[in-house]
Amino acid sequence: MKQVVQNYKSGELALLDVPVPGCKPDGVLVRSAYSLISTGTELMKVSEAGMSMLGKARSRPDQVAKVMQSVATNGVPATYRKVMGKLDSYTPLGYSLCGVVEQVGAGIDDVKVGDLVACAGNEHALHAELNWVPKNLYAPVPDGLAPRHAAFGTVGSIAMQGVRQGESRLGEVALVIGLGLIGQLVVQLLTASGVRVVGVDPDPERCELAERLGAAACGDPSSAAVENSVAELTGGHGVDQVYLAAGGGSNQPVELAARLCRDRGRVVDIGKCRLDLPWNAYYEKELDVRFSRSYGPGRYDPAYELEGRDYPIGYVRWTERRNLACFLDLAARGSVDVEPLISHIADFDDAVETYRSLKEGELKAVAVLFRYPEQTEETEEPDAAETPVKAPALAVPAVKRGGGEGSAPVRAAKTPVRLAFVGAGNYATSMLLPHLARRDGVELSTVVTTTALSAANAQRKFGFAEATTDLDAVLGDKSIDAVFVVTRHSSHAELTRQALLAGKTVFVEKPLALTEEELAGVLAAVEESGNDRLQVGFNRRFSPLLQEARNQFGARTGPASLRYLVNAGRLAQGSWYLQQGAEGSRFAGEGGHFIDTASWLLDADPVSVYAVASSGNEDLQIVLRYPDESTATISYVTTGAPGFPKETLDLVADGKVLRLDDFVRASVHARKRWISSRLPKARDKGQSAELAAFVKAVRTGGPMPVPLESLVATTAATLAVQTGLAGGVPVTLAAAR
Repeated sequence: MKQVVQNYKSGELALLDVPVPGCKPDGVLVRSAYSLISTGTELMKVSEAGMSMLGKARSRPDQVAKVMQSVATNGVPATYRKVMGKLDSYTPLGYSLCGVVEQVGAGIDDVKVGDLVACAGNEHALHAELNWVPKNLYAPVPDGLAPRHAAFGTVGSIAMQGVRQGESRLGEVALVIGLGLIGQLVVQLLTASGVRVVGVDPDPERCELAERLGAAACGDPSSAAVENSVAELTGGHGVDQVYLAAGGGSNQPVELAARLCRDRGRVVDIGKCRLDLPWNAYYEKELDVRFSRSYGPGRYDPAYELEGRDYPIGYVRWTERRNLACFLDLAARGSVDVEPLISHIADFDDAVETYRSLKEGELKAVAVLFRYPEQTEETEEPDAAETPVKAPALAVPAVKRGGGEGSAPVRAAKTPVRLAFVGAGNYATSMLLPHLARRDGVELSTVVTTTALSAANAQRKFGFAEATTDLDAVLGDKSIDAVFVVTRHSSHAELTRQALLAGKTVFVEKPLALTEEELAGVLAAVEESGNDRLQVGFNRRFSPLLQEARNQFGARTGPASLRYLVNAGRLAQGSWYLQQGAEGSRFAGEGGHFIDTASWLLDADPVSVYAVASSGNEDLQIVLRYPDESTATISYVTTGAPGFPKETLDLVADGKVLRLDDFVRASVHARKRWISSRLPKARDKGQSAELAAFVKAVRTGGPMPVPLESLVATTAATLAVQTGLAGGVPVTLAAAR
């Protein structure tokens, strides 16, 4: 028979031919009809298997502790052999299925050959054509319940045990955080119990699904709508229970639970999420924190699961098996509807490809079922189940300029160059204006800010001729040659678009855009106006030290490998960079700097982006691939030591190495070694040279310092990082056609 297996050491997934299990006493042999993939638990295991050994160790500190204990007891050689032997073995996947009893073992009298049963257990309800299942881990399927629906029995039991732990009562209000598979089932079970439910999930489609399945209201965890709904439903008192059905490393769920739970309410942890309980918040409300252990009483008890020893109903009303039977009954009577949760049904022969698609984010699903060869149930599957999986791609918008190939300069050569600033915050006043204020041939004409005081301060300090809060006054002033957009990130694209349409040369601080739609809007303005006079503040390529190091490195003939470590550090509490809902992620805000620098050093634009993140998306690993097979790896971390340099870079190719140490020192190791001055000096990240190049382009009407195509490619690659994080798969940067 065939079974899905995984090698935890290599990460390999396979559909392996294995022997048929024997039918032992006190159990039944079941031929699978449908088995359910747990898109949470199983994918976490699959992802862990694909990690390096160090990554595996980091993801399972409990196992590392066991290994260290074994070393102390048995020594290094014996422990090494034991660990490697265990890792380099095939392990099974799966724990929820429905199938037909093919053989009955001794001591079983509640089912017979041919009966349909739902089965549970990560050692018994596996993704395999045949499974032996002990008596306490299966339950007969009620008449009228479709096999594909009965395959949800185990995950339904998990959700049911969580609801039981919450001790919900008729008329109460509950909050469900996380609307994946388990969360959706919790919503339905609570609704069936007469409890009004508010759901929380960042995915709007999952929120919409939960509302269709009975939730009173759903929304993003950071939205005010959720808090408003809770206040309305509870009269401002807070919910009676919170069910944590979310996964991941964020502590947001437990913090949200404390904020929205009533005094002496209950918080039930069902999923595997971070639980750093904010002591004051939980103490002041005297919140009751409970854990829901899998399918119910009996779980992890060998006497119950393997030996078939049941717990007396008078002492333990709801066991694993009773929960399983109860959920099947609810589904058969229509109190729970799992059909809307089925995103995809795959043939069992396609199991490996299905896991790959899920892992890489090509297939996004709430629930996925395997359909086995012997399954003869005639059912029209949802269209979504037959939708082919496509590899994700992010189109790099084609640059189109009005008026034919390459537009003419917006203005003739002129001195002085008259500049306007839109925004006068910290970066503008510390890194840009000091260089411009003392540059010959430059006139600071107008500064525009949203508050009069900041404009007046900039006028006083840097000598602007005018200060205003009226943007239209700048855009309509024909005497102004160039506009600097140095505002918060969320406004960059729109202000750039307006300035281009007004015929201005534009310098916009990074990022150019926070979304693909914003980037497309900027390019539409270029096409409409014929004005392609745009520069984005990617200053590092203008650094004199880095330019000298690049010259010393010289030309290359083969592909290069570039490593860029950005020790970004923590942001101060209250920083607007943390307002990700409005201003984009931190990397979206400044990541273009590092991608542009890598692309400039490699003299090409990237063709694909792969990104992974630590918990909370704070530490990122980004791999860029280039047309000549060069690669650049950007490690963007916030958890490093504050005293370590912020930016270190290594470029390796053709037997040469270029090393940059935080724009203070650089070296090239080749047949002839070059080292920059070791004397301490100020970091020059290229702002002055960049501004000089920009002013020259404005004054002469010559080419912009960086081609527009390169600016667009860097912006698209930066946006692809977020796309890749969401999907967990490399994103191809395909040029628009």
